[in-house]
Amino acid sequence: MSTTGIESWAVDLKDVGAIYPFQGTEGLFLIIGVVLWLGWHFLQIRGEKADYDEIISRHGDDASVNEALQGD
Repeated sequence: MSTTGIESWAVDLKDVGAIYPFQGTEGLFLIIGVVLWLGWHFLQIRGEKADYDEIISRHGDDASVNEALQGD
């Protein structure tokens, strides 16, 4: 199966050009990658905030949280 249209490798590759599949889609893949990366960060921040809010609600108000953080 050939995705580049090259029938034989017995040619000078400098005359062939790019020899990898999906030529010309690098920009699209970059945009998709950046969107997925930013989406992951958004979901991660939202999840960590939910965990933090749950911990705060378990320990009560801000005064008790500060007292717990300061220790003895």
